[in-house]
Amino acid sequence: MTSELLDQALVEEATKKSGLIWVKGPDVPARALWHVWHEGAACVVGDGPGEQPLPGLADGVEAEVTVRSKDKGGRLVSWSARIVELAAGSEPWEATVAELKGKRLNAPDGEAMPQRWARECRVLRLEPTGALAPLPEGSLSEAPLPTPATTREPVPAAVPRLLLKRRRRK
Repeated sequence: MTSELLDQALVEEATKKSGLIWVKGPDVPARALWHVWHEGAACVVGDGPGEQPLPGLADGVEAEVTVRSKDKGGRLVSWSARIVELAAGSEPWEATVAELKGKRLNAPDGEAMPQRWARECRVLRLEPTGALAPLPEGSLSEAPLPTPATTREPVPAAVPRLLLKRRRRK
């Protein structure tokens, strides 16, 4: 029983303090999501215009949540979660949205954000099931997916000289 309470406390404290969590749904790679910890679960909003995508995350689905350290960025804990989609306008939805609204950065619509979320977005609770995943032996790092946005060109020949001149002047 003590081990279960310690695991629960670890999940709650680590998730509260982390700005991002990595959520891996069934048949979907892990994705970084911003969240808030509210009433015993990590809560996220997304799948609407201008909001984070939530592919593969649906009501009743199991997911794996990985929490990183806020200061070092390393993995602290991974835990299993059951996803619960909150019905727009319900009392739990209103309470959760009030918490999410306070943490949402750079919202285009300010005070009208909850109404937009009710019309166009989904609010999900990721409730811990109590099962912690063991920490991996290796790094689990992967090469980035190919994209045209990652082209790299050679550094112009003048750049090193310009940088060295600035350092010498100081």
